[in-house]
Amino acid sequence: MKKNVLSLFFAVALAVSLAGCSGSSGSPSAAQGGGSTDKLIVNIWDNNQLKGLQEIADEWSAESGVKVQINVVDWDNYWTLLEAGASGGEMPDVFWMHSNTAQMYMENDLLLPLDDYIKNDSAIDLNNYYEGIVELYKRSDNGVQYALPKDHDTIALLYNKALFDKYGVEYPNDDWTWEDLRDAAAAITEAGKSESIYGYALNTTNNQDGWYNIVYDYGATIINDDHKGTTIGSDEGKAAMEMVRQLLEVATPQTTVAETGTDSLFKSGLTAMISQGSWMINSFYTAENASDYAWAMLPYADVNGNGQCDDGERYSAYNGLGWAASSETADPDAAYSLISYFCSEKGQKEQAELGVTMGGMKGVSESFANAFPGMDVSAFVRAEEEGELFFRPYTRNTTVWEDGIQQNAFLAAWQNPTDKVLMAKACDQAQQIIEEAIANE
Repeated sequence: MKKNVLSLFFAVALAVSLAGCSGSSGSPSAAQGGGSTDKLIVNIWDNNQLKGLQEIADEWSAESGVKVQINVVDWDNYWTLLEAGASGGEMPDVFWMHSNTAQMYMENDLLLPLDDYIKNDSAIDLNNYYEGIVELYKRSDNGVQYALPKDHDTIALLYNKALFDKYGVEYPNDDWTWEDLRDAAAAITEAGKSESIYGYALNTTNNQDGWYNIVYDYGATIINDDHKGTTIGSDEGKAAMEMVRQLLEVATPQTTVAETGTDSLFKSGLTAMISQGSWMINSFYTAENASDYAWAMLPYADVNGNGQCDDGERYSAYNGLGWAASSETADPDAAYSLISYFCSEKGQKEQAELGVTMGGMKGVSESFANAFPGMDVSAFVRAEEEGELFFRPYTRNTTVWEDGIQQNAFLAAWQNPTDKVLMAKACDQAQQIIEEAIANE
């Protein structure tokens, strides 16, 4: 039975910030309702991944005799449909879970428990996956596993070589600090002001691929490793957000970003740099001006002042989706078998080779860097080989404090980036909002 469903609905209703692993829109019309013993209904939210995942699913179907219908549903409708299924409708058989909502779905018994399946599955050893993703999809009160790691992602800097050439600015490189990015952005913004071209665009609502990385570079945290606190209000946190303020001073105005989005601004040639996640590579790889685009590792914060990137000065956020099944699927054995196939070493390697995403299993993603001929995407792999990763911050009710700091702490500072005092005060407000939200979980 489903329990405490109203609490789930409340949590899902808050899941409106696209914090990572976002995707293209799709139609929800055929996405609701479970499958049968000869067909599984699978819901995802990223159209960029559909072709590759369907190819892998079809291989499983050839072996199992069970068809797989994968539906792409845009982010907001995705959660709305799951909510409708939780309230008495039919959920898809297999679907993605996200860090924003996983704990609430698990606690309300809406997902199929996987422990017994995993115990008897020679293809799955949880020790082979990224620990943060495994733990994310393990229920905190009883330790039961409810999803298997689908992937992991990292963040890199995307730049338009044509605009750098046009304005005589050197391309980003591995030695760049955030000050270097700021200065390059300022130079392009100044040179391109007559054409409304900016050097950098930062969507402050996309925290995973944006300002979160800067906070960790400067030695602060959004959520501590124990998920019980934050250091955003510390001196390190304020130094990080001061850099964010300086970047916003020379970047595309937030009103324009809110209307158009950083990806569209970049593809339109109206901004020279954005940061973006590995899940979005294909969108730029297939773009009209793709030959002008290049990727670099994110800059680092030279907090030690020695002119070199030391340990702890270059971070990339990473997150990972989980493959989960409905607790009321008509064929739980088939649902788990499909999940296992996706998450097996074979499936994970194929996912990387096809350029779908990097794997949730460690050591299987080297081929991902070669999945896009003509475009060097090695920065995403090197982000973890030459830098450090931190797992996208989450708690039991992530969206409560995430929306809180967005709307009630930083919004005014982001919209008025010339005000240094406002940004510092916002850090103190964010500290209080996060601490109170965690205390009330």
